Formats: sequence, C-alpha cells, structure tokens
Amino acid sequence: MNGYTVDKVNFACGLLFIAIAAVFAFQSLGMELGTAFRMGPGYFPLLLSGVLALLGVIILIQSIRSDGEPLGPIAWRGILLILPAPIFFGLTVRGLGFLPAILCTGFIASFASTRMTVLTAAAVAAGVTAFTYFAFVYALGLPFKLVGPWLNF
Repeated sequence: MNGYTVDKVNFACGLLFIAIAAVFAFQSLGMELGTAFRMGPGYFPLLLSGVLALLGVIILIQSIRSDGEPLGPIAWRGILLILPAPIFFGLTVRGLGFLPAILCTGFIASFASTRMTVLTAAAVAAGVTAFTYFAFVYALGLPFKLVGPWLNF
C-alpha cells in the first residue's frame, strides 16, 4: 500500500470497534431519541456508539500509518482471574452480601498480576471494598444488603 505497513492487530481492533458501534447504533434507533435537552432512552446509546465508531476510525487510520508489533504471549493468568471475577460477584452478592462479595471479587481479581502477593491483594481488595462502600452506599445511598444470609448476620 504505497510503502505503508499495516498493523494487523490494530486494524482488526478498529474494525471491531466500528462493527460494535454499528450494532448498538442500529439498536438505539429503535428507541425514542428525543433531543439534547429532553433525551429519550435511545439518545445516550446512540451518542456512545458514535464515540466508539470515531475511536474505531482513529485506530484504523493509525494502524495503516504505523508498523505493527508482534503479538506477545497471551496472559492466561489474567484471563482466568479477571473474567470470572464479575461472574463470581453476580453469583454471590445475594448470599454473601455486597461488602463480602466485593472483597472476595477484588481479592480474586488482584491475582491476575504475577507480582501480586497475598498481603498486597488483601490491601487492594480492602481498598476497592471501602471505595465501593463510600461511592455506592454512603454517597449515592443505594440500598444494598451489606452482609448476606450466608454469613448468618
């Protein structure tokens, strides 16, 4: 292509972003859009779809102008610990309660890093739990059951 090289990974990523944006934009057109001052339920998803499509186009253009780097090894540890963490939270939040489920989820997800120690993971999980408590329960006043029936409190 006229002396240009194509970074295949970023090219595919840009196309994927554009495709996802197109699907969500199409779905949002089935809802009422409204106006900027009186937004309907489809307005914000359509706006986010436009931003995602714009990012996809930018990535696509940059993939044509830059040399591609070889794809490194797949971080299986991260995939196996990060992806199940929200599933674990969803399955245990009613039984354990909000705070213990967040604490356990943060602890599990922390070990995605190979440099994580048990003490550091516990500190990260405690910090995430404290942040979510203050953000969602204290500041926003959301009525979460903090400790669930599995813990007999």
